[in-house]
Amino acid sequence: MDRQKVLVPYNFTNYDDKALDFVIRRFADDKGVEVTLFNAYIPLPKIEFRSSPIMEKMSSNLAYLQQKIHEQETGIKQAREKLFQNGFSSDRVHYIFKALNKGVAQDVIDFVLGNEFDVVVLNRNPGKITRFFTGSVSNKVMKSLKEVAVYVVT
Repeated sequence: MDRQKVLVPYNFTNYDDKALDFVIRRFADDKGVEVTLFNAYIPLPKIEFRSSPIMEKMSSNLAYLQQKIHEQETGIKQAREKLFQNGFSSDRVHYIFKALNKGVAQDVIDFVLGNEFDVVVLNRNPGKITRFFTGSVSNKVMKSLKEVAVYVVT
């Protein structure tokens, strides 16, 4: 029996928690649903270090950023645990934590299409004026995924 595959892009905001709560209410009791949490983080640059005070300072800054990435991975694992605590079995929940490649929206679209997801649950952060000029991730994803059900939680 094929499971219905649900993707939840997750970026550690209160709006993402609302989307996760929606997934729990909507899908926790349906044993035929598999959920994947997805986060694409900005990768750290590869820098060759030589001994100099500037490079040593840069090295400590990169170590700090590496720690932040590790904290984000811990955060997505905690979101997965929340799904476990609310009725999902471990074989029904996965997470993808990967370096950003083309941009958040395009990485989500590529992942959905490449892995044949049936449903995407997005959130929308209301009220940001920059979205007027750049377009929101949720709008870009919705416009690109014609064969996939997209829920937008506000």
